[in-house]
Amino acid sequence: MSSKKNDRKPEEETPEIKTDEQNVDAEQTPADKTETPTAPTKPSFEAELKAEKDKYLRLMAEYDNYRKRSARERENIYTDLLCDTITKFLPVYDNLVRALEQPTEDAAYSKGVEMIMSQFRETLTCFGVTEIEALGKKFDPLLHEAVFHEKDETKGEGEIVQELCRGFKLGDRVIRFAMVKVAN
Repeated sequence: MSSKKNDRKPEEETPEIKTDEQNVDAEQTPADKTETPTAPTKPSFEAELKAEKDKYLRLMAEYDNYRKRSARERENIYTDLLCDTITKFLPVYDNLVRALEQPTEDAAYSKGVEMIMSQFRETLTCFGVTEIEALGKKFDPLLHEAVFHEKDETKGEGEIVQELCRGFKLGDRVIRFAMVKVAN
C-alpha cells in the first residue's frame, strides 16, 4: 500500500504544476508576448560610439606618427651611409690637392690632375656635399678644428690664417672639420 501512495503522490503533483503553467499562460496577453527585451538607451550608444571614434582617431594618429618616424629613420640611414662613403673618399681628395700644389713641368700631367679634381668636386656637389670655407674667416668650433695658434698683430683675434685640411659638410651636418691655424 505504501508503494501505491508513493506512486499516486507524484501523479497528484504533476497536474498542479500544469495548472500553474496554464495560469501563467492565461495571464499573459498577446501584447506581452511581442515585447522585446529592453534595448540600450540612446546615450549609451552615443557614449560607445564616442569611445570607439576616440580609439580610431588615436590609432590613426599613432599610425601617422609611425609612418613619419619611419621616413625620418630611412632618411637618417641614407645620410649616415652617404657621410660614411664620402669620408672614405676624402683622402683621395686630399691627395689630389697635394698633387695640384706640387710644381711640375709637364703641362699635360697638370691638366689631367686638374680635370680629375674638377670631376671629383662635381661628384661631391652632386651628392649635396659642400666645402667649408675657412681661410680669412672667424674661427667657428662647429666647423673648424684649431690645430695651431699663431700670434700675429696684423690679424684679428680668432681669424683663420691657414687651412691645413679642407672641411666638408652635407647640408648642415659636418662630415669632416676643417683643420686650421688660428691667429691670436
